[in-house]
Amino acid sequence: MHGRISQLFLINALTCGLEVCLAAGTIYIPPMLLEAGVEERFMTMVLAVGPVLGLIVVPLIGSASDSLRSKYGRRRPFIWVLCMGVLLSLLIIPQTSTLVTLLTKQQRHWLEVPLLVLAISLMEFCGQACFTPLEALVSDLFPGEEESRKAFSVYSLMLSLGGCIGYLLPAVDWTTSETVVYLGGQEAFIYFVLTFIFLACLMGMAFISEEQTGRLGEAEVCRRHENLKTCWCPCVAFPRFLFLRRTFSSLLSVVPRLYLLCSRMPKVIARLFVAELCSWMALMSFMLFYTDFVGEGLYNGVPSDEPGSPGRIRYDEGVRMASLGLFLQCVTSVIFSLLMERMVLCIGVRKLYLSSVILLAVSTAIMTVSHNIILVTIMAAATGYTFCTLQILPYTLTCLYHSNTQVFFSTERRKIPLREEDLMLIRSEMPSSTKQKKTNGCVNGYPGTIPFQSNIKSSQSLDLHVSIALEPQPSAVRGMGTDIAILDSAYLLSQVVPSLFMGSIVQLFQSVTAYMVCASLLSLVAVYFSSKIIFEKADIDTR
Repeated sequence: MHGRISQLFLINALTCGLEVCLAAGTIYIPPMLLEAGVEERFMTMVLAVGPVLGLIVVPLIGSASDSLRSKYGRRRPFIWVLCMGVLLSLLIIPQTSTLVTLLTKQQRHWLEVPLLVLAISLMEFCGQACFTPLEALVSDLFPGEEESRKAFSVYSLMLSLGGCIGYLLPAVDWTTSETVVYLGGQEAFIYFVLTFIFLACLMGMAFISEEQTGRLGEAEVCRRHENLKTCWCPCVAFPRFLFLRRTFSSLLSVVPRLYLLCSRMPKVIARLFVAELCSWMALMSFMLFYTDFVGEGLYNGVPSDEPGSPGRIRYDEGVRMASLGLFLQCVTSVIFSLLMERMVLCIGVRKLYLSSVILLAVSTAIMTVSHNIILVTIMAAATGYTFCTLQILPYTLTCLYHSNTQVFFSTERRKIPLREEDLMLIRSEMPSSTKQKKTNGCVNGYPGTIPFQSNIKSSQSLDLHVSIALEPQPSAVRGMGTDIAILDSAYLLSQVVPSLFMGSIVQLFQSVTAYMVCASLLSLVAVYFSSKIIFEKADIDTR
């Protein structure tokens, strides 16, 4: 247990570092794009590039990590590769203008915007995709329902702590420091700090261990040869050949296997996916554009003005105030992460999930009609409860489903008629005084509920059936990483849709208040679909 706790701490340290980078990026990416000359509707579309790539690749990562057999483990190779992408983007984003100047010998060049968009997309994709193998690693260490809830509570705590740091850094005015001036301004200084923090958190990955799933031994690798010393099979002459071969074949088989798993998605996963998609879409419509909403809507700032102009100063003040609101959101999430286990025991998962989505609807509705910055900031802080719930409960429910696949992943329910000998056996065991009785058990190996009456004269007078739950077929056996990747796809898709359409909606209505209106309406949709989630075994028969 102590070993698993230390592993959990190292995993969550990297989780915290990733969230620091993504949170600070959420603050600075819109202003940087607008300052570079990107129109608002195209700016929101740029924010969708990373999530779209993640939407395509993340399920593949989840499925591939389930089947990967490597001496480095199943999850860690993916984590390392994605982290390298995050690190590279952190180095490029603040130095885009300098790199273009070195390459083209010009101060302003058309390459600056594409390079900035590429670096931002790389950071968004790699950072968000990296959470999937990290979450799968947590579920591998803590597979049970209760211990997974505790583990993901810690996970959510560190995620919220990372958000606190990431949102707090831009909320402070660092421009008065000589170090900031030397590094090239506030944005360059923030990204320098982010790089240092991420490297420190990444170093812990070197001490994380998984189950060893390395290549097979020589005797198992080449069974068809009796004398291994004289065998020139590539499997023996070049032991690395079979590791490489198995990995390549596994990657080729990922796409058809993923299609099979998604096309046969169990009802419980499908309902959870839809509910989480709507919930995250409502929350992301608020979080992604909150800085622009405050800077332009409440402070009447103009992000495209020159630095130092009154409109730009007002916008920068609004961005810092929005950073404070998102920081308070993360503080709220931290508090509820600490209390989540006790709240689940006292209130229950169903009430917690539904209340969090209802609170989001109320908070965004108030932000829509209010122009009081203090009240808006309080409402932003309140959404931390929703953020915390969405980070914990869906993964806890997934662990619950996987802990009893025969119940939750049954493909369908059928009524099987009882045979004559089964009926005779039931009649012989019935007390003569019994008028009506229900027997729960197995008939011919089928579990089910058998209703019958005692005054039966012959088997022809009763249409007697057994209701059974069919077990999943072997081809449809699902790995934890696959279903976690599906849930993470809901998180990524929730950013894609608002990013593609929000800019056009704002331009249509000529008001950034449209961000909060859309968030509030999506919250109401999320309330409806959240009520359809399977929270326990009793919900299967009633829904």
